[in-house]
Amino acid sequence: MKIQGRMFIWLAVFILAMAIVYGVWSKEVVGTTALFMAFGLCIMVGYYLAFTARRVDAGAQDDKNADVADDAGELGFFAPHSWQPLSLAVGGALAFMSICFGWWLMYFSAPVILVGLFGWVFEFYRGENQNQ
Repeated sequence: MKIQGRMFIWLAVFILAMAIVYGVWSKEVVGTTALFMAFGLCIMVGYYLAFTARRVDAGAQDDKNADVADDAGELGFFAPHSWQPLSLAVGGALAFMSICFGWWLMYFSAPVILVGLFGWVFEFYRGENQNQ
């Protein structure tokens, strides 16, 4: 995590320098603001990673002599099959289409999104996958 934190902090420094140069040369407000916000996001992520790296054990990515196999292991449990992302995608598509066609379409997309979200969260509390 240490190297990732340093990378984000250096990226934040670079973006800050570019934001200042861009703001002085272009005198354009929107792009300058976007660059300063990107600086803020990079510094938050970099600080979090650097802060967390001091409190956890060093990982294989922090060892320069580590092999790929040193970082191998179980990454977690992932659902083998699920229909819930499809309903979330349909609901999200309807929600974004409501920006174009009218906000009334949001009334139809919100229940689809909620059903997909609750179905995905509670997927392993009911049905055949209940005991996993």
